[in-house]
Amino acid sequence: MSKILQTDTTSTFIDNMSLPIHRWFRYTAGFSAQWIEETVMTYLSKSIHSDYFRVLDPFAGSGTTLLSCDKLGVPSYGYESHPLIYEIAAGKLLWKSDIDSFLKTANDILVQAENDHSPIEQYPDIVLKCYDEKNLKEIDHLKKALYSKSNASFSYKLSWLAFVSMLRASSHVGTAIWQYILPNKKKKKVLSAFEAFSNQVNLMCEDMKIFQESQSKQCATLIKQDARKASTIKKNSIDLIITSPPYANNYDYADATRLELSVLGEINCWGDLQSKIRPGLIRSCSQMVSKEKKDTFQYLKDPLLKPIYNEILDVCTKLDLEKENHGGRKNYHTMIALYFLDLAKVWQELRQVCKEGATVCFVIGDSAPYGIYVPVDKWLGQLAIAAGFKNYYFEKIRDRNVKWKNRKHKVPLKEGRLWIRG
Repeated sequence: MSKILQTDTTSTFIDNMSLPIHRWFRYTAGFSAQWIEETVMTYLSKSIHSDYFRVLDPFAGSGTTLLSCDKLGVPSYGYESHPLIYEIAAGKLLWKSDIDSFLKTANDILVQAENDHSPIEQYPDIVLKCYDEKNLKEIDHLKKALYSKSNASFSYKLSWLAFVSMLRASSHVGTAIWQYILPNKKKKKVLSAFEAFSNQVNLMCEDMKIFQESQSKQCATLIKQDARKASTIKKNSIDLIITSPPYANNYDYADATRLELSVLGEINCWGDLQSKIRPGLIRSCSQMVSKEKKDTFQYLKDPLLKPIYNEILDVCTKLDLEKENHGGRKNYHTMIALYFLDLAKVWQELRQVCKEGATVCFVIGDSAPYGIYVPVDKWLGQLAIAAGFKNYYFEKIRDRNVKWKNRKHKVPLKEGRLWIRG
């Protein structure tokens, strides 16, 4: 049984890198498209009114759930508040667009870039560290050609996605497992930016053809939405929620896209992430919460956290004391407090849009900052019940972090599915 748990990859994005459309952009904070398809079909088959069956992913990411539902012809909705990831998901959902028109626009951009002899514009240091002079020049000229054709057409949006998706392939620096850029780690194989763009466009055209020739139906709706806030979706309309919220493990979803945002000119420095990207994100990393640390224990008194107050107070108190024993003094106590307050708000909003008897599945992992265990599945389940759902149970998929040589604690961690009913 242990080996099965270790090799289960349904909670990761890795299997999707061989699937059409899904593979256009590697977003490691995702899960298996095949598992989503199987789950949707299981609950669709149980539905009395299948014509009105609706799926929601409140943390849509790069669109895995929505694309899986498109493949099945099942109407779906998705929220995404990260501005770059929202645009990437929106681009993927244009798979039914005219392939020849997209190809013509992309080729025009490439030709214009190849014939551009203008000087390179200024870029942030992170960009200069990630490209040699030749590829930076090609990227700069591709971007200028792309922006010269900026409009609301599907051809432009798909060309934009092709450009964003090839930025890592044409960089000589390495990328960590979770997309962090590693300037000191060098790659052996690097494509020229022009070649990488051309390859990406061709891949996208091939995948669009595959989807268009299948039984897929374009019926997903992506909403630029913070899952903590009231939705525009009709109340009592959702049958099934499948999602994977950010884990409370100090992963910075904003920093993971810093290279792309910097090349696009959306940010100029690391500090811009705090003002432009992080406000709409669940507070799951210590970098997001430094200004709130003085009010940590006041946040814990919020009525939404009452069901878990005694336990979370104990954990946050221990984290506050433990941080003094570590050089970084990371504000994990504030992160944990605000993370669960954010998720409590999410549960309140999800209860509003769910039908009576709906099913919710959160793919989650627990946490142990500074070696102090946080029972994520238990607390999220209790907060869901407090929001009006009926019951919950946790299905373990695999053990987590068992292979990391730099682990600083020995607290067992797990990953799995939190199932909520009602």
